[in-house]
Amino acid sequence: MTEWVVLLHVTVAFAFVAGIVGRDLTLHKARTSEDVNVAGALVELAGRFERTLIKPGSFAVLLAGLWAAFAGHYRFTGSGDVWLLVSLILYLSNIPFIPLVFLPRGRVFERALVHARARGAVTPELSAAFRDGAVAFARAYEMVTIAAIVVLMVTKPF
Repeated sequence: MTEWVVLLHVTVAFAFVAGIVGRDLTLHKARTSEDVNVAGALVELAGRFERTLIKPGSFAVLLAGLWAAFAGHYRFTGSGDVWLLVSLILYLSNIPFIPLVFLPRGRVFERALVHARARGAVTPELSAAFRDGAVAFARAYEMVTIAAIVVLMVTKPF
């Protein structure tokens, strides 16, 4: 049974990461668009990745991972299992970005997009919102931690 739980965890993780990559690539394309209607449509598509794969996937990958750890009788601090605790800490370290960066900066971004659509052009405010340094840092951190977790899960170095 453990193999099936691990397979579920890996499948959910693939969907979660696909959502993150899809969202980020879509937002990159939106950021470079000079047409506010195209940018707006791409932002809406990015939102679909967020709603259908990332938000539910973030909970599902955590729950499936914990289930897999318990099904495999891993100890979070046992000899040879510390990689699991480090992976969990890395994963959870992304959570503060939600209330501290993504939610408040998302509201600023949405106001800038509404204003730009009303003017019919990409505005300096929208361009600035697309290039928000805090959001860029948080997204980069998210990708680095995901990559580190994959390395830890595959190599189980400690």
